[in-house]
Amino acid sequence: MVTASQEHPAAAAAAEPVLLTMSNVHKAFPGVKALDGVNLTVRAHSVHALMGENGAGKSTLLKCLFGIYAKDEGSICFLGKEVDFTTAKEALEAGISMVHQELNLVKQSSVMDNLWLGRYPKKGLFIDHKKMYRDTRAIFEELEIDIDPRQKVAKLTVSEMQMVEIAKAFSYDAKIVIMDEPTSSLSEKEVAHLFKIIAKLKERGCGIVYISHKMDEIFKICDEITILRDGKWIDTVAVADTNMDELVAKMVGRSLTQRFPHKENTPGEVVLKVENLSARNQPSIQDVCFDLRQGEILGIGGLVGAKRTDIVEALFGIRELKDGKVTLHGKEIHNKTSLQAIRNGFALVTEERRSTGIFAGLDIAFNSLISNMRRYTKLGLLSDKPMKKDTQWVIDSMRVKTPSQKTRIGSLSGGNQQKVIIGRWLLTGPEILMLDEPTRGIDVGAKFEIYQLIVDLAKRGKAVIIISSEMPELLGITDRIVVMSAGKVAGVVETARTSQEEILQLSAKYL
Repeated sequence: MVTASQEHPAAAAAAEPVLLTMSNVHKAFPGVKALDGVNLTVRAHSVHALMGENGAGKSTLLKCLFGIYAKDEGSICFLGKEVDFTTAKEALEAGISMVHQELNLVKQSSVMDNLWLGRYPKKGLFIDHKKMYRDTRAIFEELEIDIDPRQKVAKLTVSEMQMVEIAKAFSYDAKIVIMDEPTSSLSEKEVAHLFKIIAKLKERGCGIVYISHKMDEIFKICDEITILRDGKWIDTVAVADTNMDELVAKMVGRSLTQRFPHKENTPGEVVLKVENLSARNQPSIQDVCFDLRQGEILGIGGLVGAKRTDIVEALFGIRELKDGKVTLHGKEIHNKTSLQAIRNGFALVTEERRSTGIFAGLDIAFNSLISNMRRYTKLGLLSDKPMKKDTQWVIDSMRVKTPSQKTRIGSLSGGNQQKVIIGRWLLTGPEILMLDEPTRGIDVGAKFEIYQLIVDLAKRGKAVIIISSEMPELLGITDRIVVMSAGKVAGVVETARTSQEEILQLSAKYL
């Protein structure tokens, strides 16, 4: 007799009971058919990947499930009953929980307040803080999360906030847990920890909907994959029955013959020299030294917490300096504010696009032009024609999927938001373009377009600094890599002559 564990993986996955079925779901917005007959089936004891390029309809589908959007057509069946949630609260209470890519925590409140917000344990008319603490500790112990429940969220790292979001989803005792790019801010060790939590959820009989653009994760932990493209359902396959090339072809509608574009840039003379840079508030960067050449793509690598972001924030006038010297074209400069940095030819695409990159409630035109408003002002008045022209340039050159220039940027997919931000900074004509995790949460097709853009900029003589947690990305598009460890430069390596092992060794040098 063949047991479930001995069966073919695809057959074993199909044998599990169905928890959720979304059938023939349609959703349209003015000028856009966001969903056109999409299907999704999620089973107990399984991880189901939902994949597609940015703008493929993944977020819209899940918002229809959560009641954030009202679907136009189709049916949703959960635990054997047809449902039509009108609010996210209804979905949560029914047993569907979601860990968002963009963190939604109240930063000035404690960790345990965030965990139980809206459902505080009561003792009579008052909140039972002791029970709330005990319940939070119990969940953290089960998930092996080492965070003080009384700690203010504002004092946590991004990766710790991500773990709090995961614990919050866990606390609802949900049957379906949706995870949207959950590893985007996690180190390798933290990713391994997350996978242990996912295994616990599977053991409890949960069905996990896993959204990620990291192919290695999909093939490591998922059982089935549903692929969407341009709002349409393309296929649902067992992970064991497909491979990366087939998956990418279905996602983008074409075969990607290479992951990174061919590099044709030739680094020239030194344009930026950084000497003994130290930030005032510690822990931060200490005695950081490196140079950047014309037409060069310089990577900054290291583990989470290595203070990579602190370097570009210091160069951009966000972080106050204690010591150090920054020289641009042989002339010492002092970027004490972001405005000074922009006027000196610096541009910074930040890591957290939602909190520090976009004005979510405003349109694409505003978000494209805000860093360059002086260009459109004559006699104190804004000139409409060049503003429309430059906004259209951002949309066309960045291949932003949008109905119009007046579309609210918060309604776009994460990848399209990122394209607008990059286009915004290119309009300022920067000499030094700094990109902090520029492809975080972006699909493989859009990643290639951004890589091509970076390579083309370097070919035209622009100097580019790119921070990335993805080792293949650093090795695929940079010329040299500055490796950080605990706020210090552990080494500067030639990309063509280094290896992943050498970079990891340097990353641990001062730990």
